[in-house]
Amino acid sequence: MSILILGIETSCDETAAGVVADGHTVLSNVVASQAEVHKRFGGVVPEVASRNHIETLNPVIKAALTDAGIGYGELNGVAVTQGPGLLGSLLVGLMAAKSLCFSLGIPLLAVDHIEAHIYANFLEEPQVPFPFVAMVVSGGHTDLVYATGHSQFSLIGQTRDDAAGESFDKVARVLELGYPGGPLIERLAREGDPAAIPLPRALMEDETLDTSFSGLKTAVVNYVNRARQKGEDINLADVASSFQAAVVDVLAAKAFAAASRYRSETLLLAGGVAANGPLRQRFAEQAALRNIRFIVPRPALCTDNAAMVAAAGYYRFLRGDFAPLTLNASADLTLECSKF
Repeated sequence: MSILILGIETSCDETAAGVVADGHTVLSNVVASQAEVHKRFGGVVPEVASRNHIETLNPVIKAALTDAGIGYGELNGVAVTQGPGLLGSLLVGLMAAKSLCFSLGIPLLAVDHIEAHIYANFLEEPQVPFPFVAMVVSGGHTDLVYATGHSQFSLIGQTRDDAAGESFDKVARVLELGYPGGPLIERLAREGDPAAIPLPRALMEDETLDTSFSGLKTAVVNYVNRARQKGEDINLADVASSFQAAVVDVLAAKAFAAASRYRSETLLLAGGVAANGPLRQRFAEQAALRNIRFIVPRPALCTDNAAMVAAAGYYRFLRGDFAPLTLNASADLTLECSKF
């Protein structure tokens, strides 16, 4: 008989619920995006996000159960994102999960958001071999993780300033493209020359596995501002393409350096930025040259969703790793501190 886990994700501006069977079969994955709500602000407003979660979460959970064709009584556990993320948003999902677990008498499974992104890969390849290196790239994180087993993670590299996804949003704002920036820059970059504008690639040649994108973002801002002050025409496609190429170069260099250093034969890519086409292509090409197994979720599972939370929760369920109903949200939770 299948183990059915309901996942709930409200760490930022996506209200999501989904049901996963046995850790890898997605029965439903409902996501209510707030992108249109936050677009007018040019970014996510925490208070607005949490209020929208309150209004949307219950209907989303009901839709997830309906799509899965099951009732509440058939659930074996509820997995929820404990952190990191926006505290108000996290609390909405956590309170809903705790209420369900209390009323149904089933386990609460606390999941780290970065862990969940990693487990999106298990929805594509249920038998992901350990050990592996995973690069999680999103709006708030650029993390390199070495995994030796389920929930046995070591953070081996991270951004020292801006996350890659955050840089995409900030550059898109400077270019007046709109929000969210990642898809808009990728679309525009297809028309540009990635070598048109020389941009920095910080720390790419250093031994550290950390990344830094603040200088790259500043270089783009300075280039655009100087051109505007001089009244020069700006080829936005060239700017977008050159910026995207710099990000891809750095991420690929660090990920494969990590795989080499840790002698990992498997490399995972995850997080919202992992939906970027050129990034996926570069990783696939480099992995093939190095005879490394490369796994990446389909784009819909790269962005924030609840199926990935349920997948991570399933393995906690198998270990009996249940969270108490006194659990609190943690806005700055880290993989190495994801215990209660």
